[in-house]
Amino acid sequence: MQTTQMLKGIIDGCILSIIHEGEVYGYELASKLDSYGFESFSEGTIYPILIRLQKDQLIQSTLKKSTAGPKRKYYSLTEKGEEELAGFQKRWDYLSSTVNQILRKGE
Repeated sequence: MQTTQMLKGIIDGCILSIIHEGEVYGYELASKLDSYGFESFSEGTIYPILIRLQKDQLIQSTLKKSTAGPKRKYYSLTEKGEEELAGFQKRWDYLSSTVNQILRKGE
C-alpha cells in the first residue's frame, strides 16, 4: 500500500490540527505540512481539501491584507471543526495504539 493512500484517511485531521494552532493561509499550511515531513502535499493538493473542509463547515476563511501582494485567505476552525478535531484525535489514538500493538507483538 502506498503512503499516499494511507494518508487520505488522516490528512484532514492533520490539517485541522495545524489550523487549530492558529490561522493559516494555503501556502503557509503547505509549508507547515512540509516541515512535518509531508513533502508530497503541494498547494494544488491542499486547496481542494480546504474547499471541502469549508463546505463541510469545519473551517472558515477570511481575506486579510498581505504585506507581499494581494489579500490572502486565512483559514480558522469553526466550532464544528474543533469537535471534529477532538473526535479525530480520539480515533487516531485508538487506531495508532492498536496497530502498534499488532506490529510489536512479533518483537
